[in-house]
Amino acid sequence: MYDTEESHPKLITLKQAAELLNCHPNTLRLWDKSGYLKAIRIGKRGDRRYKKDDVLNLIENKAGDN
Repeated sequence: MYDTEESHPKLITLKQAAELLNCHPNTLRLWDKSGYLKAIRIGKRGDRRYKKDDVLNLIENKAGDN
C-alpha cells in the first residue's frame, strides 16, 4: 500500500514549500538530495512532500540569522 496525502495531513507539496520559502522547486530538490531539507516520497511516482513544521522551522531559523 502506498502513502497518500490523506494519511499525512501536515505535509505540503513541493510547490507549496517553494512558495513558502520563496525559492525555485529545483532548489528544494537539491536540498533534499543534500539532506538540508528532506522530503518524504509518497505515491507510485514518489512525489515529494515536505513536513510543514520543517519548512516553518527553516523559515524561522533563516529569519533569526538576519
